[in-house]
Amino acid sequence: MGFLSRMLRHKSVEQLQGEASRRGDFRRVLGLWQLTAIGVGGIIGVGIFVLAGQQAAANAGPAVALSFLIAGAGSACAALCYAEFAGLIPVTGSAYTYGYAVLGEFVAWIIGWDLLLEYALVVAVVAIGWSGYVQVLLASAGLHLPEWAQQSMSPQTMHYYLQQIFGVHGTAVVAPSDGHRFNVIAAAVSVGVAILLTVRMEVGARFNTAIVAIKVAGVLLVIGVGAFFIHAANWHPFIPPRVFDAQGVGHFGWAGVLTGASVVFFAVFGYDTLTTAAEEAKHPQRDLPRAVLLSLAVAMVLYVAVSLVITGITHYSNLNGDASVSQAFAAIGLHWVSVAIAAAAVIGVTSVLFAFMLGAARIWFALARDGLLPGWFAKVSPRFGTPARPTLILGVFTAIVAGLLPIGEVAELVNIGTLSAFIIICSAVLTLRIRQPQLPRTFRMPWIGFLAPLGIAFSLLLIFGLPWPDAAGWQRIGGLPVVTFERFLIWLALGLVIYFAYGIRHSRLEEQAG
Repeated sequence: MGFLSRMLRHKSVEQLQGEASRRGDFRRVLGLWQLTAIGVGGIIGVGIFVLAGQQAAANAGPAVALSFLIAGAGSACAALCYAEFAGLIPVTGSAYTYGYAVLGEFVAWIIGWDLLLEYALVVAVVAIGWSGYVQVLLASAGLHLPEWAQQSMSPQTMHYYLQQIFGVHGTAVVAPSDGHRFNVIAAAVSVGVAILLTVRMEVGARFNTAIVAIKVAGVLLVIGVGAFFIHAANWHPFIPPRVFDAQGVGHFGWAGVLTGASVVFFAVFGYDTLTTAAEEAKHPQRDLPRAVLLSLAVAMVLYVAVSLVITGITHYSNLNGDASVSQAFAAIGLHWVSVAIAAAAVIGVTSVLFAFMLGAARIWFALARDGLLPGWFAKVSPRFGTPARPTLILGVFTAIVAGLLPIGEVAELVNIGTLSAFIIICSAVLTLRIRQPQLPRTFRMPWIGFLAPLGIAFSLLLIFGLPWPDAAGWQRIGGLPVVTFERFLIWLALGLVIYFAYGIRHSRLEEQAG
């Protein structure tokens, strides 16, 4: 088999369906509502409790609701594609597996490798936001962590220490004046969720469903109480005029709305995580498409409503914090609501950690089961029936990232890989519909010739958009800083090294061909 042929080899849909029916790696224990709870739990979290306020303060003003709608429109196109694939190929691996079936092994590896990082970083972002709400609750009880343990280092502090370790490059950075060093709470919750996910799946699923219910109740509290304290003057101007800060970085205007959309985009996906649990669903071909669409619809209604409420009850400039929704109610004197929201966030946001760590571990498992990573990672725990090895390693990795890095640095890196996955999914579902229209599909994406290309266009817009110049120069591509693309390319290059050094030679398809 030639080198190019090895990169393009793929598993047929029929082969994947046959493998799914024969395999018994996981126990099928998840019904429709548990799958939907994983989806809703994965979508509603740090975006509604943290990033909505932060992006209103930093980039979009009251128009952060438009940022969510822009991101949600692109996400909806991808959700329809996921729904069709989930009913057609109910196999662990989600976008990685779908890409393997249609576009070949190399593209599948790239998207699986990217999603492994993106899902892990979502866990880190959410853990950082979760830590902020825990500290609001602790402060209300008169308890405070030592300053070094409250937050991660600032970018300036990290730059300073890197210069001390590797030598000075460019302008020397002054010694840090703050005492923040490591976010202990964010690191601890990352490890805790990893341990929870190593026990039986039905135990974790019941726990997740309960905390999703608490979280939704907290969101409804924000909307129900906040609606009585809205002042329309806080919505004017709805899109604040473009301004530049002292460093020359631009904020607000339509460019700021796009920037906000690119950052909050990761908050309007999460339904894809439930598709990684396909082999644990009782009726995957029936329930997975329904759960994908139902979870996104519920989440979008709540996101837009909360965005309008929090920017209506206080000026958007007051929302730039790690617990922005609680701060909005504290700013108008409703401290009891602030504490109740913080409690709901602390309990409810753990479902996001659950969903994305579950997704990352299952993608890692699928890559190893197909031979693209060492088979040691594809061993299911004989006691618990879960992929314990990749789950626990992810717990340690996300703990380090959440403890050391600021939330903004991590959130921006999350989106580029996920948007790339959406492009692959939208392309693959259209390609497969053209190649094999006769395949039995439990869900057929409507208007696929229009919506699939629209999903690709939305994703490209959010990745690249128009290059918005800041006063200091061309520092952003679309809504994302250039440095985000540099870091993404470094991770991609590492993935290429692993694939060509190991994966292409140890692939299960290579063994079958031999």
